[in-house]
Amino acid sequence: MYGNMLVNCSNCRAALQIPPGAGSIRCALCHAVTLIGDPRALPHQPPPSSHAPPPPSPYQHAPPGPPPNPHGRKKAVIIGISYRFSRHELKGCINDAKCMRYLLINKFNFPESSIVMLTEEEDPHGPRFPSKHNIRMAMYWLAQGCQPGDSLVFHYSGHGSQQRNYNGDEADGYDETLCPLDFETQGMIVDDEINASLVRPIPPGVRLHALIDSCHSGTVLDLPFLCRMNRNGQYVWEDHRPRSGVWKGSNGGEVICFSGCDDHQTSADTSALSKITSTGAMTFCFIQAIERGHGATYGSILSAMRSAIRNADGGGGLGGGDVVTSLLSMLLTGGSVSAGGLRQEPQLTACEAFDVYSKPFSL
Repeated sequence: MYGNMLVNCSNCRAALQIPPGAGSIRCALCHAVTLIGDPRALPHQPPPSSHAPPPPSPYQHAPPGPPPNPHGRKKAVIIGISYRFSRHELKGCINDAKCMRYLLINKFNFPESSIVMLTEEEDPHGPRFPSKHNIRMAMYWLAQGCQPGDSLVFHYSGHGSQQRNYNGDEADGYDETLCPLDFETQGMIVDDEINASLVRPIPPGVRLHALIDSCHSGTVLDLPFLCRMNRNGQYVWEDHRPRSGVWKGSNGGEVICFSGCDDHQTSADTSALSKITSTGAMTFCFIQAIERGHGATYGSILSAMRSAIRNADGGGGLGGGDVVTSLLSMLLTGGSVSAGGLRQEPQLTACEAFDVYSKPFSL
């Protein structure tokens, strides 16, 4: 209804783009909510002739020892990093990767040969070990060569962090990052690069779903819109487009990301949910929402995930016979490490805010 419309923030006067059909928009800078009035009273933004084509990937060469070509129209990259034998060690990330692989194959009919797994259980000298170089190559592989009708999934469970942003395209002044296994020597993977590799190449007719189970992951794909939900289930879309005007959306495709927490929060590696072994809270709650029948829409999944984490945080744990606990029992062996309260709020971000919350979910 309000396509190509701008409104000034009611508090700081920053220009905000109104998602089609939205009744309000939250400013990512000052967090004030601006109600949308009569569209005739709003300044009109001329429709753009077309989005500029995405910049070329910095990795235009085929990676050495590339993963096999997928069979069918679905493919996924799943990354689980435990940082074993280091002070950064996590207990649940490889469990997350195994459970996500099982879900994609058995619930969403992804061919096994179309799923690339990067974990420390792979050959340390091969292309499936979760080094910075291999993760970059896997992202390139996932996004390149896709055709209309394709469904892509990128799942990451591991450490995430932040670093100071100096080009002014982050509302909070920080870039979000993923931490490959060798991040202490090779550096982290910054959200600008993730956006350039995974988001901007996606053409019309292709869907990419990202699931990021890490700290500071709220806007780690740099998508233009973030769904901000309060504890009563009320939500509003925030405009997170860079003030520089640089386009951070796709090349016409649909990109939606579930992340473990807000940019300023940390995510939990915990056994409080499964009761039998450690998992990432976000991955566990996402799978649980799907298996318990809450996967009708993106909004219903997000609400179910948040309710599960709050219940666990309040002592009303959700394990003991649950379908995900049964799955973990089947797939995994070994002990678990307990964690404290789950102080995190899963987030939903998208290239376009229009109807995403109520849109039917499908992989």
